[in-house]
Amino acid sequence: MPPTPPGPFTGRSVTDLARDLRAGRTTAGELARLALDAAVTLDPALGAFVTVDPVGAAAAARRADQELAAGTDRGPLHGVPVAVKDLIDVAGLPCTMGSRHFAGHVAESDAACVTLLRQAGAVIVGKTTTHEFAYGPTGDRSANGPSRNPRDPARMSGGSSGGSAAAVAAGMVPLAIGTDTGGSVRVPAALCGIAGFKPAYDAIPTAGVFPLSRTFDHVGVLAAGPLDCLIAYRQLATGGPPPVRDGAGEAAAVRVGWLDPAVLSPCDPRVVEVVRAAAGAGLDEVPLPGELAEELRETYATVQGAEASAVHADRMARAPELFDPEVLDRLRAAMDLPAWAYVKALDERPALAAAAESLFGEHDVLALPAVPLVAPPLEQRQTELDGRAVAVRAALLALTSPWNVLGLPALTVPAGSVDGLPVGLQLVCRPGREELLFRVAGSLGG
Repeated sequence: MPPTPPGPFTGRSVTDLARDLRAGRTTAGELARLALDAAVTLDPALGAFVTVDPVGAAAAARRADQELAAGTDRGPLHGVPVAVKDLIDVAGLPCTMGSRHFAGHVAESDAACVTLLRQAGAVIVGKTTTHEFAYGPTGDRSANGPSRNPRDPARMSGGSSGGSAAAVAAGMVPLAIGTDTGGSVRVPAALCGIAGFKPAYDAIPTAGVFPLSRTFDHVGVLAAGPLDCLIAYRQLATGGPPPVRDGAGEAAAVRVGWLDPAVLSPCDPRVVEVVRAAAGAGLDEVPLPGELAEELRETYATVQGAEASAVHADRMARAPELFDPEVLDRLRAAMDLPAWAYVKALDERPALAAAAESLFGEHDVLALPAVPLVAPPLEQRQTELDGRAVAVRAALLALTSPWNVLGLPALTVPAGSVDGLPVGLQLVCRPGREELLFRVAGSLGG
């Protein structure tokens, strides 16, 4: 299918919009109208939005314009349209979690991250599609239908924050909020050709966000480029490391190491070639022990499965027919995990973190692909990578989920394309060193 036509925010950064607002070249009301109109004209082909809020957006935009005119400036997001994943409470708006279980459910109060957005003056224009209960990286299992990739609407947006990624990639909004439990911000960002940032664990508060796996859940941000992710993170980071600095004027070079993705998953060699070239020439190889990779994989599967099934046990017993069949099958399989395996996996996390620390021995940032393949067609569940049969879901999560287990900040940025479809470069660092990710991304022209 042909790509979606560019929306009103294509090529317009948050910095550009903030400058135009303060120079009087536009208004928050005009920006909100552009976003709402784009949701009407472009979204039917994409399914990025579940709900749009013209009344609430107009009121917030009017307030932003009045405040700016009166000299009250809440920062770079003041008056900027933002979309919020339909897993995150926005007072007065439906919050369905992509499931028939919550059809008609309306949030009574704002999630903590939404409160922070409002305090920053952002204008929330609507809620975006999530894979049902965020339990899947493909983005094509939701009560309101799949979210589609703007580069080719016959292909996956990725998930579970696929609607947020599609809305930004199509230029319907300049910024969106998502959640990331195993890659749910970075996977769709990479597949749709935008930037996505998962901060350290609990750096952005998760109160008011419907849980998937409380141990691994993160709130993250999606934007066309990394600088806009950085701007949003500065407004939202309250529970973890302090907001990051630009790093401007720092002379010391950032030491970047290349992590071989083949240890984590079979990969399309063309994707690896494009991403490695984007990361820069002459990078040192950082060996990832196969035993550590396997332990991270097993810990992720055990903890996430056990915690997700605990969240939904009552719903599975009471009304299993309201689940998407694929999501229900995965939850039922997770119910078979023994309690001892879950406790053992939690107990082993500190040892895994200590072992992973050695990856940064001589490097500040690790580089690897965000996903090992380009966006698969909608509904595809098996593929072949480098001559091996691979489950699509496992492939999509393989290179992102280890950093959720470890709670490490991870940023994906556009790295080029294969067969005309985007691929993403993923950058990972220790908590408290987030500025290095954005310095590296900036040096790549992202």
